[in-house]
Amino acid sequence: EVQLVESGGGLVQAGGSLRLSCAASGFTFDDYVIGWWRQAPGKEREGVSCISNSDGSTYYADSVKGRFTISSDNVKNTVYLQMNSLTPEDTAVYSCAAFEASHSWWPWDRNEYNYWGQGTQVTVSS
Repeated sequence: EVQLVESGGGLVQAGGSLRLSCAASGFTFDDYVIGWWRQAPGKEREGVSCISNSDGSTYYADSVKGRFTISSDNVKNTVYLQMNSLTPEDTAVYSCAAFEASHSWWPWDRNEYNYWGQGTQVTVSS
């Protein structure tokens, strides 16, 4: 059974940092792309960052470039999202998602992702 379990969310002041974790199980970790998506109240879900575990390539939304860093631990089967310089606009439920990278793919196509975690709340106060 495929499982993606997020952790690390919480309440932080503007300018602060959080590190989210996505623990994966039930699939061959090295063959998958794992992404972080977020959804704020009243807004559509948007892609934040993703990493291809097969070649290590990473992608970031323009809104988080230079502030967020995605990384992957292939021993622990866990993907991390280090979030620095947080602003209230980063407040959202953050979910990790995954798909097998067996074809040409676009990181921001939500339909690519077959598996989704439950999400973790990130709240940034001003």
